[in-house]
Amino acid sequence: MRLLWAAVLVAAANAAQAGASSPRFCDQAQAHDARTQDRLLRMAAVVREQLDASGQAVALVARAGLNLARFGLRYSHAGVSLKASANAPWSVRQLYYACDEGRPRLFDQGLAGFVVGSDDPAVGYVSIVLLPADAAATLEQAALDNALALRLLAGRYSANAFAFGLRYQNCNQWVVELLAAAWGGLADGDDLRARAQQWLAGHGYDPRPVEVGSHALMFAGPFVPWIHYDDHPLDDRYALHFRTSVPRTIEAFVHQRLPGAQRIEVCHDGRQIVVHRGWTPVGEGCVAAAGDAVLPLD
Repeated sequence: MRLLWAAVLVAAANAAQAGASSPRFCDQAQAHDARTQDRLLRMAAVVREQLDASGQAVALVARAGLNLARFGLRYSHAGVSLKASANAPWSVRQLYYACDEGRPRLFDQGLAGFVVGSDDPAVGYVSIVLLPADAAATLEQAALDNALALRLLAGRYSANAFAFGLRYQNCNQWVVELLAAAWGGLADGDDLRARAQQWLAGHGYDPRPVEVGSHALMFAGPFVPWIHYDDHPLDDRYALHFRTSVPRTIEAFVHQRLPGAQRIEVCHDGRQIVVHRGWTPVGEGCVAAAGDAVLPLD
């Protein structure tokens, strides 16, 4: 379930350059030794403690895996963590790409699995965004509405889906369209995705282009079934950048629309867990700053 758009591009580039066919990147289980597993589970416990201590029932969450500095990204995969989830408290409702079926699905994943699912066990980050009461209540109601949540699910997946396109959808696009349905009070219906995107465009959602920086990636489509370019405007394709929904764009939109929203980052570097509060990012490499809580792992 590693739907990390930029990370997928790395795999796509390698596949395209090697002439490989359809690398199996998603839905792979990441094997960890006992010590690493213990560290990741302890980090998941800290994330759960932060959610419990918030006094809220819903949060936007995002995780990081591979080093995505080449794309200017830390976080890649977002979901909605729900205290009242029928799966388990604080399970994360999210979109993932089902490789065997070749299509997107919704999945309620336990919080520990969401955190442990990071691709790089040496360092990891989880972002938590807590919303003001009214916004949180409407989001919780929408996220727990199975019919509405599924109505927002597209039939075709693209990791780099155009943020204002209906042909495909990626994991983060489903999240932000859910926000639109909730906060826009949009009624269910066959055209719900179109109306959600119209609402987002009219309320300041402006995804910053992700710079690809390599023509090699433009030829990855034939080798990777979850990469597509035909939904993006020609000017963007020529400029080698894509306006796609990533956690950074979602969080920027939430912060702009809801100044009272709060953000918490929980990270680890294999030696310690750092809990950092505020909209400025925690130091690269999980370096603690003044005021951050630091919990030793060893």
